[in-house]
Amino acid sequence: MTNEIIKQGKTTAIIAYLSMIGTIIALFINSEPKNLFARFHIRQAFGIFIAFFALGFLVSYLNSWPATIGFYIFIIVLWGYGIVSAFQGTYTPVPILGKQFQKWFTFIQ
Repeated sequence: MTNEIIKQGKTTAIIAYLSMIGTIIALFINSEPKNLFARFHIRQAFGIFIAFFALGFLVSYLNSWPATIGFYIFIIVLWGYGIVSAFQGTYTPVPILGKQFQKWFTFIQ
């Protein structure tokens, strides 16, 4: 991808990682004109937040501090990896689930 595409979509990509509301705002910002770099990171951020809610629901039934701490460490690592990738201007998917997020969330244009 060209540096111009990355430069134009960088702010939107970073906004996507700020919160679930930030991801929704980034979707609207990227609605026109569409930017490939922003779309990549919106999908990654959306996937991280969906994973947070889905895994959080499952971990809540365990009622275990070690499981809860592991869950939060996992989500923080994914989030940190994604936002650092957005700041650096790279198309690096988050570990473990990143490539799946790109396949699962193709409805995000």
